[in-house]
Amino acid sequence: MTVNTGLVPDILTFGESMALLMPSNGKGLEYSSELHSLFGGAESNVAIGISRLGGSVGWFGRLGKDPLGRMIFKKLRGEGVDVSRAELTSDAPTGLMMREVIMGKTSVYYYRKNSAASQMSASHLDEAYIAGAQILHVTGITPALSESCKEAVFESVRLARKHGVKVSFDPNLRLKLWSIEEARPVLLELAKLADIFLPGLDELKLLYQTEDWDVIVSKLRELSAVSIVKGGEDVTYVVTADTITEVPYFKAEHVVDTVGAGDGFCAGFLVGVTKGYAYPEAVRIGNLVGSMIVQTEGDWEGAPTWEQVDAVLNDVKHIER
Repeated sequence: MTVNTGLVPDILTFGESMALLMPSNGKGLEYSSELHSLFGGAESNVAIGISRLGGSVGWFGRLGKDPLGRMIFKKLRGEGVDVSRAELTSDAPTGLMMREVIMGKTSVYYYRKNSAASQMSASHLDEAYIAGAQILHVTGITPALSESCKEAVFESVRLARKHGVKVSFDPNLRLKLWSIEEARPVLLELAKLADIFLPGLDELKLLYQTEDWDVIVSKLRELSAVSIVKGGEDVTYVVTADTITEVPYFKAEHVVDTVGAGDGFCAGFLVGVTKGYAYPEAVRIGNLVGSMIVQTEGDWEGAPTWEQVDAVLNDVKHIER
């Protein structure tokens, strides 16, 4: 493909972004006659979160050249995300997901088989674009979509490492896409290649096949990455070769929709890293952003601005009128 040598955002990410339909009345999908039309995807959620925080970010991937794909493309661009390497194709449709919350439990249904995103391959990567970034953020969702997507993820990581670009990896284990037996070797190999590893504690228990925290820590210390472990008991852990730092959560006042919290955390954390904060302080920012996102419906709609984050960090009082 043609290599473009123009300005490159500080943080790049790629993967599948899908249209999202949700009941507008709190009922289950089966009984609702009205649906909200939204969109989401781990990587595009992170990208919007970074942009809202004032970060420089690009997202690329493949969308169908259809109304849903055009909607996602325009909204990402409108949120300040660089989509210059994203592609709208007539070869396949945009993926779709539907979500409902019943008795406090969220269920997601995917319609993404043979989507435009699943046909992404290493040939769609722009080496110069990746080489110009500071951080490449990838997730374990993309390699689960297809063999060609898996190859694209590993090639993107290879290119990043070749050019001295830090690799951030969130396993984002999705057992509706592949079994743990299929996922484990792929995700553990990506963890070995990462500079920053962003797993959840429950994911680590499945990947390392143990409930023992000490064993998990010893496994993490075999990696060259700094590990940021989400989902601890009221804390996020920063695990290095010789230290474990506990960073307390920010309590959400009113939880509306928990989907997107992890992506919000990643956005806040990565912006903190590019701003030069030490990892524990960057984690603190990520914890705060995650707590803010769960207080709004949707995957990314509640993502805060840097001014809003800074106001909480510095205890700035809100003046209503």
